[in-house]
Amino acid sequence: MTLTASILHWLAAVLLAPLLVGVINRTKAFFGGRRGQPFLQVYHDLFKLMGKGAVYSQTATWIFRFGPMLGLAVVLTALAIVPAGGLRALFVFPGDFVFLAYTLGLMRFFTVLAALDTGSAFEGMGASREMQFALLAEPVLFAGLAVLAAGSGQLSLSGIYNQLWSAGMRPEGAPVLLVALTLLMVLLAENARIPVDDPATHLELTMIHEVMVLDHCGVDLAFIQYGAALKLWLFAALVTGLAIPLRTGQPMVDLVVTIAGIFITAVVVGIVESTMARLRLVRVPQMLVASLALSLAAFFWILR
Repeated sequence: MTLTASILHWLAAVLLAPLLVGVINRTKAFFGGRRGQPFLQVYHDLFKLMGKGAVYSQTATWIFRFGPMLGLAVVLTALAIVPAGGLRALFVFPGDFVFLAYTLGLMRFFTVLAALDTGSAFEGMGASREMQFALLAEPVLFAGLAVLAAGSGQLSLSGIYNQLWSAGMRPEGAPVLLVALTLLMVLLAENARIPVDDPATHLELTMIHEVMVLDHCGVDLAFIQYGAALKLWLFAALVTGLAIPLRTGQPMVDLVVTIAGIFITAVVVGIVESTMARLRLVRVPQMLVASLALSLAAFFWILR
């Protein structure tokens, strides 16, 4: 039954990840007093892009074509080692959270390479900003997961998430919630959401992630957008497993609770984007350093 629930979680991510973006957009529309686009608009956009051909520059190499496919394959692999709350993931092994961080880094690496392969100074500017923020976001992710490993005594993500709330609200509940807040900040940074970036912006001097994919179109752009939705689901699952201390012992019930929590996280992201302005570029590193400080505070809390 547990394996079945793990497979269903992976399939739910594959099928429902684009819906998270729709939930965020409708939440922002609600706060803006608008009706907003349909929840399934992202699916429509993806199917439309899949029906279009791709155009490649004569100066672009195989890296430009290979980047979107590899990015999608990497995030699908990363989802297989992310647990659904207290349920084990499809693949579990000691140190798999290190593998998770490196797979996400590989996804970013090829996205940046594809942007640089176009020879565009504009996309190179976006790639430079992406790597600058990644240098701060990745240590925060590592620190948060290391705190969880130290608090649970486990070396795999599934073991960590199963152990932390196995007895309900335990004394280490406060540092776990601090790490959950930290991972929420990482979610905003890694998924190019406000206040770090605005996925809907068209202002050239403020674009970060979107500027790196300006030359992609058709199927390649569909792969990139779908991969971004899967990455959003991945981080939302990590946050939900920490923020919801519910372990019923019934795999299917826990799976439903986790999926509901993931969509609640999407609503929270929409609220954050509706109530906060985008930070100046020089302020983003300060936000990430503050999130690292929260992880260190959680670590010292556990050691006390």
